[in-house]
Amino acid sequence: MINAQENFVKINGSTNVSSFQFFNTTFKNDRDSYSLSEKNLPNIILKVSDFDCGNKMMIRDFRKMLNVEKYPEMTIRFLSLTKDQKNLLAVIEVKIMNQTKKYHVDFIIQNNKLIGRKSLKFSDFNITPPKKMGGMIVVKDDLDLILSLVTRI
Repeated sequence: MINAQENFVKINGSTNVSSFQFFNTTFKNDRDSYSLSEKNLPNIILKVSDFDCGNKMMIRDFRKMLNVEKYPEMTIRFLSLTKDQKNLLAVIEVKIMNQTKKYHVDFIIQNNKLIGRKSLKFSDFNITPPKKMGGMIVVKDDLDLILSLVTRI
């Protein structure tokens, strides 16, 4: 599903019944890869309508929950990036539905890709997780945000 040289953002979540994964691989950089220099940190603009999970009903619900008509984009902006012996530590700013939150994220570099994962919550962005079938299916508040960016070291 994902090419080894592709950038992607993945959002993992779950309900009381199953789990889900939404991918966005369509965002572009003006070059083939992202620079890790302090002066040129990534600013990723994602179209909400480009997230896909392979299930049309879930895609429709995801877009509705994130109010795609009013807020067609979400952004992930790197504010800083520092290196220790093994990893990179980034401070990122995530903006969803005009709500902005800062997070510290540990990244590794693997095969010229910067890979990081952060646990978030829908409620961090004042989003109420949806319920379906009269409340029998409940989306949990917890999410995993996974970033993978082709980099120039």
